[in-house]
Amino acid sequence: MKSDMMKYKGYRASIGYDESDNIFIGEVFGVSDSLNFHGKSIEELEQSFHDCVDNYLSICAKIGKEPQKEFSGSFNVRTTPQIHEKAAEYAFENGCSLNQVVSMAMEAFLNGKRKKRLN
Repeated sequence: MKSDMMKYKGYRASIGYDESDNIFIGEVFGVSDSLNFHGKSIEELEQSFHDCVDNYLSICAKIGKEPQKEFSGSFNVRTTPQIHEKAAEYAFENGCSLNQVVSMAMEAFLNGKRKKRLN
């Protein structure tokens, strides 16, 4: 079973269904600009998504704006002071940065070494 997500040119969109209008709706995520689209069929929805992304990229080029990408590789992490301390100690003891420790921990978690599943 596929997830309710579409991908195009490095952008992803969540998909839903509006019962009152009897249409599929989509929203590109990870971009602060509002990028929404819709269609009555899967084919129409997919074309509308492609048009939405293409129009966004075209407008950005026209006005000289760098198009946003959903993942820059940079984000803030909030944790407890105790976890922060342990991670910083590990980084110091192993000659790496705190960012590298967080990245290694995330990679281990996402590669199946997780202790509990997120809901």
